Amino acid sequence: MVSAPAWPPRVGVASSPRAATVAASACPPEREAGALPVPGIPQPVAPARLRKREEFLAVRRGEKRRGRLFLLEVLKRGDEAPPRVGFTVTKKVGNAVVRNRVRRRLKEAVRAHAARDMAPGHDYVIVGREDVLAAPFDHLAAELARRVRARL
Repeated sequence: MVSAPAWPPRVGVASSPRAATVAASACPPEREAGALPVPGIPQPVAPARLRKREEFLAVRRGEKRRGRLFLLEVLKRGDEAPPRVGFTVTKKVGNAVVRNRVRRRLKEAVRAHAARDMAPGHDYVIVGREDVLAAPFDHLAAELARRVRARL
């Protein structure tokens, strides 16, 4: 009497990163129900970023809008290019982990709520404070959108 094996035979199993990548690519990751974009509904788009020190220093010459959660610096560039935004968090706020958490919350608030209120031809620098971590996200987003909407 011949019986079939309970498990399919292993075919050329190698323990290398390349083999693991090939094997993993056969099984696409499962996605959450709301993870895919819905057609017809515009997705929030993050504005362009300020990356160079000179760009950040130039924005310091502009208007300052102070608040408990952050300082917003705004400079009108004089063109009609899309708005740009930069984020900074000083070492006074905490160690690198805390500063990155503050920066990530601010980035998401800009992407999801305040980006649509940013005027073309303007540069924005957001200086985060530690209170950003304790504030509810809805309050943070509303405060950021309100300060961005205030005109020069």
